Amino acid sequence: MPAAVVILAAGSGTRVGADVNKVLLPLAGVPVLAWSVRDALALDDVRRAVVVVRDGEQEAVAQALTPYLEDQEVLVVTGGVTRHASEEAALLVLAREVDAGGIDVVAVHDGARPLAGGELFAATIAAAREHGGAIPVVPVVGLLTAALEPAAGPLGTVQTPQAFRAGPLLAAYDAARRDGFEGTDTAACFARYADGDVAAVPSSPLNVKITFPEDVVLAGRLLAARA
Repeated sequence: MPAAVVILAAGSGTRVGADVNKVLLPLAGVPVLAWSVRDALALDDVRRAVVVVRDGEQEAVAQALTPYLEDQEVLVVTGGVTRHASEEAALLVLAREVDAGGIDVVAVHDGARPLAGGELFAATIAAAREHGGAIPVVPVVGLLTAALEPAAGPLGTVQTPQAFRAGPLLAAYDAARRDGFEGTDTAACFARYADGDVAAVPSSPLNVKITFPEDVVLAGRLLAARA
């Protein structure tokens, strides 16, 4: 059954030092956002791609993506003032297809992570079908507690794309809306309200997030090395 991919692009360029949304910055001649959109649409079982943008940037994002879509289609949706609200806006657009059984998994990705790659999208979607939810995790070593002692237990950082069975995910966001709950990411809401497990999918530190100016340089070098 087909999946849908939601790509969040409602951020800004403040910390990266740009006067435009950082997902519109050029990266190896292609907008940052276009890299993950193309990776998602290249998957055989992705039926729908939704890009969530800030109000007022709908046209700019559409124009930036159009040259890289060929004959594929992307839905551009206006997000909210928080990440959770933006996720919910995309899910509401997908709700009819989910309820009709046309979409079984929804993956949510940060548009500022251009190097996730198709394999990570595919792995998280497959794991979500099996377990209920899936998140990319990178092990973290060398951490200290406040007492300057080694942190105990295996620790990891969570990335995107995060993927979840579509029906339970929609129900979780509906319950969160009634409770006034907002999660820090998609997994937080799913884990609070849905019954499915959330599996950890191995990822890599190379799945960098564009936050500061040096991240743009690093991502460009990683793309060059990958090519």
